[in-house]
Amino acid sequence: MKHWFVILLLFLFYSCSKRSGNNLPSVSINNVSQNRADSNSAFRFYLSLNKPASTQIIISYKTADGTAFAGKDYIAASGSVTINAGQSQAYIDIAVIGDSLRQALQQFYLQLFSPVNCMLASDQATATIINDGTYLPTDTSGYTSPVSYAGYTLVWSDEFNANSINTNNWNFETGGTGWGNNELENYTARTQNAFQSCGNLVIEARQESYNGNDYTSARMTTQNKQQFEYGRIDIRAKLPVGKGIWPALWMLGTNIPQVGWPTCGETDIMELIGTYPQEIFGTLHYANSSGTNASLGSNYSISPGDFSQQFHVFSLVWKQDSISLLVDDNIYFSGSAQNISGDVWPFNSSSFFIFNVAVGGDWPGSPDESTVFPEHMFVDYVRVFQ
Repeated sequence: MKHWFVILLLFLFYSCSKRSGNNLPSVSINNVSQNRADSNSAFRFYLSLNKPASTQIIISYKTADGTAFAGKDYIAASGSVTINAGQSQAYIDIAVIGDSLRQALQQFYLQLFSPVNCMLASDQATATIINDGTYLPTDTSGYTSPVSYAGYTLVWSDEFNANSINTNNWNFETGGTGWGNNELENYTARTQNAFQSCGNLVIEARQESYNGNDYTSARMTTQNKQQFEYGRIDIRAKLPVGKGIWPALWMLGTNIPQVGWPTCGETDIMELIGTYPQEIFGTLHYANSSGTNASLGSNYSISPGDFSQQFHVFSLVWKQDSISLLVDDNIYFSGSAQNISGDVWPFNSSSFFIFNVAVGGDWPGSPDESTVFPEHMFVDYVRVFQ
């Protein structure tokens, strides 16, 4: 009889303990993901109860490194947080150290332990630091062109030395429609995709979901703002490479709204297909007698190295009825009205600039696991001499 009585007491004790535990509030903690500021800022972690506390709750916490490091990226913290009776939420602020450097995402952790008068539904939260600052230094070595030429006057330039892109010069074309080439990116006007840093324009192609596309980038034009006819054009740039990456520095005739493409004429000063990082292409597109696309052009290769390792100067020498394309002052293509067999030469009227980095498309194909994002095109300057 005593044996059964002891069993009954134990059963009642554990049943009451279990019911008591089940009646304790359950605490969860949220993950935090936010942009890093130029100066120190707080990342706020919210602790939420599934029901108001009936008595005071105390929970201990401490931070832990991930790819972000205490003292460099955030300020280490430890302590305890109190949730008073009748309340159902509290928060913990962790200071993230300010930095404008553009770099990959970083993470650290906030760990919870030793709960008093509650249970932990989750005991760790992740803080993701989004490093979308506009400071991105790069090696400036490479070829540099002169600031003047005999017989020419500098009529326009953008040296990209300001803190932001000059919208008196540049437009942003946006969207993710494929752009006639089955491209994969969504072009945006965000500073995530185009900004100025250390005297360079930077166009950044990213792998991210955005408005139905898996990649983003930028496409900038001077249409209706800066347009030119004839002269010498120098563009100093360092190019992104990688499977599926397609940077371009090019021009379209300003009459494209009236006559369409290719009748307006397209001058590709530089295109690079990322699978071939040592080679760039220069092409003139025009309409043949049937109104469809025809082209003249050539390519230029460097060795050793590739076009991502140093700056190079991509130039256009443009005269009536003739165009020459150059890399680092080496002519690699010349074309003239005499070369197009009686078709209309559209390059004796004004054109505007387009700078962009496409991702994917009919020519470069899609990125693969070898493609390292983000990809960057740096443009040091564009200068027009006439």
